This record gives sequence, C-alpha cells and structure tokens, in this order.
Amino acid sequence: MTQAVIRLLDIRAEALSADEVLAAIVDPSAGGTALFIGTVRNHDHDQAVDALGYEAHPDALARLREVAEQIIAADPRVIALAAVHRTGDLVIGDAAVIVGVAAAHRDAAFEASRRLIDELKAKVPIWKHQRFSDGATEWVGAC
Repeated sequence: MTQAVIRLLDIRAEALSADEVLAAIVDPSAGGTALFIGTVRNHDHDQAVDALGYEAHPDALARLREVAEQIIAADPRVIALAAVHRTGDLVIGDAAVIVGVAAAHRDAAFEASRRLIDELKAKVPIWKHQRFSDGATEWVGAC
C-alpha cells in the first residue's frame, strides 16, 4: 500500500519543481493538500549568506523512503506523499527541499507535511555547506 501513497521521492542535483511535487500528490479523494518549499535564504546566525551547497550520503534516498513510510504508518489519513531534496551548489532563492502531502482533510495534510519535513531534516543524511559573505563557511548536518 505504501507504494501507492508514496508518489515521488528523490534527491537530485537538478532544480526542484513545486509543480512536479503537486502533480505527484493530486488525488480526487483528497480534500486538503499541503506543500512546503524550503528555499535558500540570504542569512543565517545573523550573518549574510552568499550561497550554499548540499551533499547527500549514498544511503540518503533509502533513509528518505524510511521516513516517508513512517509518516504513512503513523497516519492512515495520508492519501499521497512526495518529497524531493536538492544537492549541489544553490544560490539565494533556490528551492532546496519540497515536500507535499494530500489527505482527506486539511488538518491531516498539515500535520503530516510538518512531520515529513521535520523527520527528513532529522534523519536523512544530507549536509549543507554555507558560504558567508565574510568568507567564512559552515557545514550543517541535516541529521
């Protein structure tokens, strides 16, 4: 059953598309659809950020699938789920991660999408390398 509910999971170097994620989770039985887009911002820790890059462990996609399956197992109201994460060099404004959940009602879609992004960030081995305007850099572990 989880294969039908998990409609799209990927970690890729190519630009992400909210339209792709939304199209993957559209379902006639869904009354609520939640889409979250995490973008590269121009600051962190009160410092200006120029750009950043993401690197993923070879097992990252398998870990993402485990997270998605846990979300589905925890909430049978989830009808469809999708998550994509970017790797490589990104610039300010680029989409770094997009998750989407469709459910019969909005509260279930909101709750599951929040759990999905939180668990993705906590458990999927993807690391962010921030480059600050002053020349400093920082590696941030996603898990």
